[in-house]
Amino acid sequence: MFHRLGHFVVRRAWWVIAAWVVAMIAIAASAPKITAQTDEAAFLPKHYESIQAAQVQEKAFPASFTPSALALFERTDGAPMGDADKAAMAKIVQGLTDKNIEHVEKIIPVGEQTTSKDGKYALAPIAIDKTTQQSEAFGETAKKLREEGKALASGTDLKFQLGGAAAQQLDQKEASGAADAIIALSSVFLVAIIVGIIFRSILAGILPVLLSLAVAMPTSNGLIAYATKAFDLESTPILSAILIVVVLGVGTDYFLFLAFRYRERLRAGDDRKEAVANAVGRVGEAIASAAGAVTVAFAALILSSLGMFKALGPALAIAVVVTAFASVTLAPAVLAVIPARGVFWPGKKWMTEPGDARFAALGRMVQKRPAMVAIASGGVLVALTAGAINYNGTFDLAGSSMPKDKESMVVQDKLVNGFSAGAADPTHIYLSTTGGGKLDESKFDGYVAKLGAVPGVATAAPKPQVSQDGSTADFTVLLKNEPSSNDAIDTVTELREVAHAQAPAGTEAKVGGITAIYKDINLAMSHDYKLVFPVAGLLILLILGLQLRSVVAPWYLMASVGLGFSATLGSSTLLFQNIKGEHGMMFMLPILIYLFVVAIGTDYNILIIARLREEAREGRNPREAAREAVRHGGPTVAAAGFILAVSFATFMLAGNIFMLEFGFAMAFGIFLAAFVMAMFFTPALTALVGRAAWWPGHGDTGGHDSGPAPLAGSHGVPEPAGRR
Repeated sequence: MFHRLGHFVVRRAWWVIAAWVVAMIAIAASAPKITAQTDEAAFLPKHYESIQAAQVQEKAFPASFTPSALALFERTDGAPMGDADKAAMAKIVQGLTDKNIEHVEKIIPVGEQTTSKDGKYALAPIAIDKTTQQSEAFGETAKKLREEGKALASGTDLKFQLGGAAAQQLDQKEASGAADAIIALSSVFLVAIIVGIIFRSILAGILPVLLSLAVAMPTSNGLIAYATKAFDLESTPILSAILIVVVLGVGTDYFLFLAFRYRERLRAGDDRKEAVANAVGRVGEAIASAAGAVTVAFAALILSSLGMFKALGPALAIAVVVTAFASVTLAPAVLAVIPARGVFWPGKKWMTEPGDARFAALGRMVQKRPAMVAIASGGVLVALTAGAINYNGTFDLAGSSMPKDKESMVVQDKLVNGFSAGAADPTHIYLSTTGGGKLDESKFDGYVAKLGAVPGVATAAPKPQVSQDGSTADFTVLLKNEPSSNDAIDTVTELREVAHAQAPAGTEAKVGGITAIYKDINLAMSHDYKLVFPVAGLLILLILGLQLRSVVAPWYLMASVGLGFSATLGSSTLLFQNIKGEHGMMFMLPILIYLFVVAIGTDYNILIIARLREEAREGRNPREAAREAVRHGGPTVAAAGFILAVSFATFMLAGNIFMLEFGFAMAFGIFLAAFVMAMFFTPALTALVGRAAWWPGHGDTGGHDSGPAPLAGSHGVPEPAGRR
């Protein structure tokens, strides 16, 4: 099939290029605009308690609000605030109110309850229209509040700073915009330079960047926007940065798969167009299988309980399909219309078969000592896996996704110092009657006492707010620990047990607030680990089985990739928790490692195993096939793995903790996948398993299918060496 595709593309190269350009422009120009989702609660299904609590609040207390923004006041000299400062704060708050800033519903003046005990800090909670939370207007409103507040505070002894959810959205957008630019520019530069050095060619370095970012990227973005709107999916702010690296990284990988085989066919005597067609025929199945493995791993996220991953998975799956299709159609069409000498210019020796001494030596080592190689490479993976035992997830998404000097982060730190660590986001217990009627308020004091006695609770407000019909009461609880910390989540776990167990007869309690949301995200993640991981693994296993026509090889291939996942998580844990001293890593990191390392790591295993099967079909015994696979496939895997690892490493330049952790984990995981699993572990195991690796198929017999006959006419005649 891929030989026929290769010949079709070569014969109609200009038509293929024109079709891609027209389709890209049409899709990108007509795609709907999608707004990224930043509200953690919106990523949870409705059956979780924190979401049910929010629904109770909305119904019973429509006029109450959780502040969307917090205006923080302090003296410029750091001293406690006096009467003159209180008057100035009141004037500033009134001034902001009089500005009638669009979407601002009300600003609560500073009071005793919102002034720190030491008198150094004071808060003015701000309500912003809830309907703007999922739009750019939410952050823009914070920007306007920040600008006007600072202007009003100018000339006083007070410093005005804005924090809270709206300010965090604004700061996160600015931070991610800068991060996206850094990641994109660094990735493009590094890919172009490294590919150019590998082929000693300027054009070869530019081509994967051009094909990926100028064609595949806008096409993918357009199709993702269509799918998001059609299927009512969420969109997450981290998608844009990840999409850049995935499209560029995967596109470069597949370009390298094709370009190495194209050059190999030229050296074997094929003319330019026949070399392109044969290259597609020989690596097309590997590219399709590799893309299939990546796609199903990403698509499996649609089963996730979390909207964040529901948004990320299908979007990345679409991008991989587009990139893979471009790799077997657009990329060969471009190679077919550019003279080979131009593709590899200014290199002088691209037609000379190198000795490949290093990879040939590695191949001989795998051939002679497969058991030793398997034990050594597997031992490295197992040793690194041990570090995963200490993994600890954290939920401070805002704090981990932007620099600590951003204003909203500075406000958050000052809230911890000046108030209870949980003051910015109190926990709420909503007590409602189950059979209608009013609550018995005489039971409130005993209930509050039980809530306040829970370890980790700083205070429980003695007088709850009661709904107008008297059927629901809102008990406000401040936690001792920062709301996104694991200690706070543990407190909410116990608080829920007490709130449910101690609820008076005829009532039920729902615990809500941001910490309760994080608790439910934790529960949802546990669900996803039990569902998404196995489904993605089984689908990849099925793809490997279909590609190899075997039920044996796919199992040890998946086992090796699984080891790669655990080794990546273990090494990241060792670096960031044990060495760097972080108290934990972002809660989503394991599932991201699983998807990228398992899916993309399978790419390199597929390329090597496909070459192993090809060499076996040429009549070589299992150990000889392993030697030749490492010799010929090793350079491709090494180049592709190195480039993709470097591309992911650019995330470490973004300037925040999450991107630092993500960049290292992905880069190191890809490095392990390419240089430990694919280069040594997989070929060594295949050499040890022998012909049984292909059972019950006949992957090692029958000779290589060279595909359809050469193109008719002059294209089927090898060019003289001097013309290449």
